[in-house]
Amino acid sequence: MNHHTEKASDSITFKDMINYLKSLTSEFPDKRTGSNLSYSMEDAAMGAFSLFFTQSPSFLAFQRTMEQNKGKSNAQTLFGMRKIPCDNHIRNLSDEVNPSYVFPMFSFIINGIIGYPDVFRSVNNNLLIAPDGTHYFSSDTISCENCFIKKHRNGTVNYSHSAVTPVIAAPGNEKVIASEPEFIMPQDGHGKQDCENAAAKRWLRKYGSRYSELNVTIPGDDLYCKQPICEVITEEGFNYISVCKPDSHKTLYEWLKGADGIQRSVIRRWTGKRTEIDTYRFINRIPLCDADKTFEVNRCEIISTLEDGRVIYRNSFATNHEITEENVIEIVIAGRARRKVENENNNILKTKGYNPEHNFGHGNKYLSLLLLTFNLPAFLFHTVLDISDSKYKMLRKKLPSRKTFSDDIRALTRYICSDSWESLLNFMIRGLEIEISNSG
Repeated sequence: MNHHTEKASDSITFKDMINYLKSLTSEFPDKRTGSNLSYSMEDAAMGAFSLFFTQSPSFLAFQRTMEQNKGKSNAQTLFGMRKIPCDNHIRNLSDEVNPSYVFPMFSFIINGIIGYPDVFRSVNNNLLIAPDGTHYFSSDTISCENCFIKKHRNGTVNYSHSAVTPVIAAPGNEKVIASEPEFIMPQDGHGKQDCENAAAKRWLRKYGSRYSELNVTIPGDDLYCKQPICEVITEEGFNYISVCKPDSHKTLYEWLKGADGIQRSVIRRWTGKRTEIDTYRFINRIPLCDADKTFEVNRCEIISTLEDGRVIYRNSFATNHEITEENVIEIVIAGRARRKVENENNNILKTKGYNPEHNFGHGNKYLSLLLLTFNLPAFLFHTVLDISDSKYKMLRKKLPSRKTFSDDIRALTRYICSDSWESLLNFMIRGLEIEISNSG
């Protein structure tokens, strides 16, 4: 497997991303031994991706009709397909393809946009990469060799798929940039069931050497505030800010009861409607847990109250960043940004047309994993275009609803064959009578 690492251009385009994805899919292994090779692995892969990008399960069927009537189709002009396979061909050809063949797509895109203004930088000029587990398939009858298996007491068996889906996120930025997923699934040579914690450790070890060069902090929930995973995070060159709950960190909270040197800072804020009071308490270098080898963390908490003393928010975090009165607010804000992986990534995928929980095809080996891996870059393509493509941004400003924008793309690609992605955007801009500024 040839994992491409070249850097994308400063202004990454739809064509850049499609061409790079095509170069990856051209390397997909082909297990066919007969003479029936009318559809290439590349066409099958790009066909699958096109369904997720256009959010249209019927996209390929429409393009076959268009090709018959017009001699060309959007499958060809937008996604570079030579022939359009049917859904069954796509499923059969894709089942043997390990999703890792697609993973370089993430680094290609991240390399292409990471310098776009440093709005993704946060505490101590770090990037925040927030991991979280998401569940996307469950069945009592359909399964593959990579399913997570749960046996119930009543004798029934459930088969499911989940993955850790880290994203680059930043406080105050509604966009997130997806990175490579790590699937929660049976691992060779391991008798125990896989879990989110183990999958997160694998992700950290796989990508530590690459992402740590970008100065990264891992914000996580309480699951990530355990000594073994904190050690992996720091060994791989990352920093961390993790939620630190009292119930799961009894040693730390017992130690705090008698600790000297806890510092305090109080900030009063006017929200436009009421005054809220944020009280920060922090201390550096305290033991995380009761272990033979002491693992020290820095700990801070925030308690937000109204003027009458009612508590409206409370949380605490453990981190390896040195906490000071000058940066404690920034550390808390960065720690709270961990929610973006759920709110701006997983929930949008599940509720805004990408439908990762829909069974597009399960297969016997990798199909379910590969289809999710295509779904993530489809969302990522849209995010990147909203960052770097001026015409796309103008259209999204005019059509802010994801549903409306997607409905228009589906309708236009069904009836009109565009020579290129830019031609499609130009058609929409003219139809909506959007004035293009000189800077655009």
